[in-house]
Amino acid sequence: MKLSRLYAGLLAAATFGALGALVSGASAQEIKLGYNGDLSASPSAQSGQAAVLGMEAAVADINAAGGLMGRKLTVVARDDVSAPPKSIQNMSDLIDNEKVSAVFGPTNSGNAMAWKHIANQKKMIVIGNVSSGTDITKPMSAGADNYMFRVSMVDREQVSALMAYVKKNAATSKVIGLMAETTGYGQGGLKDMQEIAEVQGIKPALIERFGVADTDMTSQLSKMKAANVDTVVVWAQGTPIAQLIRSMEKINYFPVMLTSWAADNITFYDAAGKTLAEKPLFMRTVSETRTPAQQKLFDRIGSKLKAPGSFSFALHGYDSVMLYAEAVKQAKSLDGSDVRLALEDLKTPVKGVLKDYDKPFSKATHEALTAKDLVWIKWKDGKLLPYSDSLITSMTMADFKQ
Repeated sequence: MKLSRLYAGLLAAATFGALGALVSGASAQEIKLGYNGDLSASPSAQSGQAAVLGMEAAVADINAAGGLMGRKLTVVARDDVSAPPKSIQNMSDLIDNEKVSAVFGPTNSGNAMAWKHIANQKKMIVIGNVSSGTDITKPMSAGADNYMFRVSMVDREQVSALMAYVKKNAATSKVIGLMAETTGYGQGGLKDMQEIAEVQGIKPALIERFGVADTDMTSQLSKMKAANVDTVVVWAQGTPIAQLIRSMEKINYFPVMLTSWAADNITFYDAAGKTLAEKPLFMRTVSETRTPAQQKLFDRIGSKLKAPGSFSFALHGYDSVMLYAEAVKQAKSLDGSDVRLALEDLKTPVKGVLKDYDKPFSKATHEALTAKDLVWIKWKDGKLLPYSDSLITSMTMADFKQ
């Protein structure tokens, strides 16, 4: 009897010890942050690669300071090769198999739209740090809980600033034309341009479209020239913007040109060439004139960037992780619902490398960056340099009508 009781006690102690070891091991497990976006297939892949580098730098800094809730962070990256079906598959893999606590990305706006319903259904926090499509962070239905956040450019914010410039430039910009590529990205931007032009009281004389792979847009431009269009606002990716400018050269027609931020892509510069690349005016979140904190991060990761111009996405990646980490600290939880509520009401300002964030999100607004955070840019001697003129310096928030 005594032996049986002793055996039972030893068995219980061993079982308790094993369970304790399992619990201890579980508490020590890394917190996984997923990235789902194009890392190889399209010209935009350099943006996704830069975002991951920024995320990894933030993770390294958090881990060096003791981690998050006593646990180390790690980044699990999945390449969606710019394809919506693959991006949807990646989302399910990251959530169901990798058990990530949050997802970042994607690189392409269309892919975010393809799986945002999954994030909302599974209450998975997503913080976009590359794609800029306006509708990405809109709730699935009016008043619904929304798990899509963003630390990146927003198409509609850019458009509001570009149209404000056109409005301010009324003395020169008398006849306006709109042009866009026929992809979802281009047509989404065109919708924003048309709506905000109406809000601003701007009536486009002509609207023309072109294919993303087109190399000759002289037919559309000839119509613009015949209509005496003196200012063109363009929404397209980097390479087609370059082909558009090369087509302008063919017919010696160079109206004032304002474009989407895709003109910052090295593919645009390479396709347009140095002289033509300096024609358009556009916006982005940072120029190559960096703050000390930005330069410090660039010194850490710059050699790994495929193009120096993609560094802005590294900043987005870094800051998106920092904002998520602060929300987890505030919530004292990794639960998606708890973290969403914390993000929508962050009590403590977050010092980022792109900017400092003081209550960047709310229940109604899931965008950390707005038009006032953007920098006007032109290419100059192969560099993305800040641009200013009397119109820009006179602008106030009231000018950015939406």
